Amino acid sequence: MRKGLISVCLTTLALSATAPVFAEPTQADIDRGKELAYSRKDGNCLACHKMDDGKLTGNIGPELADMKARFPDREMLFKRIWDETQFNPMTVMPPFGRHMILSKQEINRIIDYLYTL
Repeated sequence: MRKGLISVCLTTLALSATAPVFAEPTQADIDRGKELAYSRKDGNCLACHKMDDGKLTGNIGPELADMKARFPDREMLFKRIWDETQFNPMTVMPPFGRHMILSKQEINRIIDYLYTL
């Protein structure tokens, strides 16, 4: 009996260590993400991307639409916002996380918002 319990505990620990758990975002999280994405001093996504109801959008980057379908792996989208140079060394997208332009929490709020598009 004890051996089985230890096996279950080890399996649970292994699964929790490899699979990130994301809590369902609140409307406040989504609103904060949109605020960050639209802010000209924070995320400034509109400088390069067309998205949602944004005004004065850029066209350097791709349109930010259908984001959950395009990036079903949330961690991959996080990594691209954190530092796009990992995937495309010639990108003009700032490495928002690596250069501490946005915190991990701020990037996650932006992703919460992008997943509504």
